Order: sequence, then structure tokens, then C-alpha cells
Amino acid sequence: MSLESAALARVKPSATLAADQKARELKAQGRDIISLAAGEPDFDTPDNVKEAAIKAIRDGKTKYTNVDGIPELKEAIVAKFQRENGLTYKTSQVNVSPGGKPVIYNAMVSTLSPGDEVLIPTPYWVSYPDMVLLAGGTPKFVPTRAEAGFKVKPAELEAAITPKTRWLLLNSPSNPSGAAYSRAELRALADVLLRHPQVWILTDDIYEHLVFGDFEFTTIAQVEPALYDRTLTMNGVSKAYAMTGWRIGYAAGPEPLIKLMAKVMSQTTSNPSSISQWASVEALNGTQEFLKPNAKLFEERRDLVVSMLNQANGLHCPTPEGAFYVYPSAKGLIGKTAPSGKVISNDSDFAVELLETEGVSVVFGAAFGLSPFFRISYATSNAVLEDACTRIQRFCAAVK
Repeated sequence: MSLESAALARVKPSATLAADQKARELKAQGRDIISLAAGEPDFDTPDNVKEAAIKAIRDGKTKYTNVDGIPELKEAIVAKFQRENGLTYKTSQVNVSPGGKPVIYNAMVSTLSPGDEVLIPTPYWVSYPDMVLLAGGTPKFVPTRAEAGFKVKPAELEAAITPKTRWLLLNSPSNPSGAAYSRAELRALADVLLRHPQVWILTDDIYEHLVFGDFEFTTIAQVEPALYDRTLTMNGVSKAYAMTGWRIGYAAGPEPLIKLMAKVMSQTTSNPSSISQWASVEALNGTQEFLKPNAKLFEERRDLVVSMLNQANGLHCPTPEGAFYVYPSAKGLIGKTAPSGKVISNDSDFAVELLETEGVSVVFGAAFGLSPFFRISYATSNAVLEDACTRIQRFCAAVK
């Protein structure tokens, strides 16, 4: 008799975490490894945020809090949505969870019943389908094309919707592709969704502040107010504020949904860390002056990586609008032979051979539901990126 539950047997471990762990293990063995697998900014948490956390500890703010967030943080989130997105919420419409993943999972487990479908455009963040499966729903994938910027088109969305469709998960800018939807593109998708009132929308805006050039970030409830009553707008402090380890995600949406999510939390995680919550109050209310300079640094890194990868034999790397990932195609190398003598049959083989031969860790595209691609996180220094891309170029040149 298996110890593993039927629910857990439906899911796979995170491929991004597995790739990063493999790189750590090889590094511990003395190998010269560059990991471009983890989606984590290399900047330190801002000093004002750290000081707010220290003050919270000294002030004794170390006890249990309200299950889904302290009033002060909810007020800061309400102010953020009004200030940056033109969205008006009450604190009773806000959920604070111990990370972005719990926000999504709690929304899914609160609302999904067996047979309910959740639309997930590909390529997708690796955790989306597995969270849907854990919650008892059915992930339904909506393929996109590199030629279309890895963005779902209105006709494709329309064709995927059925009477069983419960949610659409929309991530912009995207992990893994970096693709971001313009206001006009969101408007076109909103027109489809207005025709299907049974479909709720969870928009994952975690990379909101990492958009490049003159791209203007918008979110779907902002573009189409008529969708406000069935949209959960999710965000967090991890990426923009370099607070991955602090574990604070948040969302705002219809009050009945927020109450259901709090009910789940009351019997699972309870409240997020009190100290992290007070730090997040300062992150949202304090200075925002570093956000644009940080985004500019990421833009420079993007341009470096895209340029160098497009000079590699057999690779093609589109230029994304945001986040800190690129999603290059390895199609030109499939079927060819790696320096080890192994035939590269798919993007998983490519990632394994690259790691073994040149010590560069990337995540293979099948983990994100779209092959033959791979994901690189460029959230590291220019020097490291140049070294890594030079190794990738060398590897690709040796593939015959």
C-alpha cells in the first residue's frame, strides 16, 4: 500500500527547483557551475525594508496575526492597487498569504470541484498545472507560438473555453517567456471573457515592475472594469523588492472569494510571518525610487543574453518585454550529437548535456509545457552572464 496520496501522485516536483538543486550539488562536489535556473533577483532586500523588520522584532510584533494579513499591510496593498493600477478595493477584498504560490493554490482549492477546467496558456510557470491538480481541477493547456510572442490570441482563448471552464490563469510578464500583454492585447482577451460569465480570471502580476523600454504594464481588471467582479489580481514583494525569502504574496478580488481563501488558510498555514508582513508594509509604502533603475539593469542584461544566444549555433532567442527570463528555441540542435556522443533528442537532453559539458544549468522547456525550448534566468551579474553565454556558444558550436 503506497504511502503517497492519490492527490499527490497526480503532481510532479518543481522542475526549476530540481534544476537549481542539481546545480548546487555539482557545485558542492567542486564543479565549476553557473546556475541560470532559479528565478531570484540577485539584488539585496532594500535597507529600509530590513530596518522595518528589525523594528518589528524589537517592538514585539512577533505574535500571531489575522489569518490573511494585518490591517496595516492590507491598507498598503489597497493603496498600491489604487496608486499603480487604478483599481479600488476595500481591505476586506485583500488576501495576504505566505508567498505567491499559496495565493494561487488557495484560490484554486477554494473554488474547484472535480471536472472543473482551468485554462493555462503555454509556456506556463511550472507550478500552475500541479496546483490545479492538487486542488482537484483539470488543467487545460492553450498553446501559444513563439512567432506570436508566446501570447494567447483571442480566437485561441475562445476555442479553449467550455461549459466546464472555471478559471483562466494569465501571467504577464510571463515566467518563463518574459512575454507581456499590451493594453490592446488584454482588451481583445477581455472581449472574449465577457461572453463567458462562468470564467474567472486569476492574473499573476508578480513581475509587474520588470517591464522594459516604453512598454506600459496594465492588468485585465484595469483594462475591462466589467471583469472586476470575477478577477483575482495577484502580486507580491518577492521579485520587485528582492524579498523572495520573506514569503509574502497578496491578491485582491471579490469579497466572497477572499473569505473562502481565508477559510483555507485558517486550517492550513494560518497567518504569514508577522515580521515579513511589517517589512512588506514598508516595501509598499516606502520609497519606490529603486524600481526603475533595477528594471533598467535587467533590461541591459536581457539585451546582453539575447544578443549572445542569437550568436550561438542552432539557437534562436526572442526578445521578451519583461520579467528576467528568456525562452530560446533549441530546435536547430535537436537530432544532432553532443560532445559526449549522445544524440540530443529533446530539450531535456540539451539541458543535461549543457550542464555536464559546460557546467551551465538551465531549465528544459518541457517543464513549462512547450518544447523544444529552454529557460534562462538572467537575474545575475553581467560578468556571470557573459561567462555562461560564452559556454553555451562553445557547447552549441561543438554539437554536430
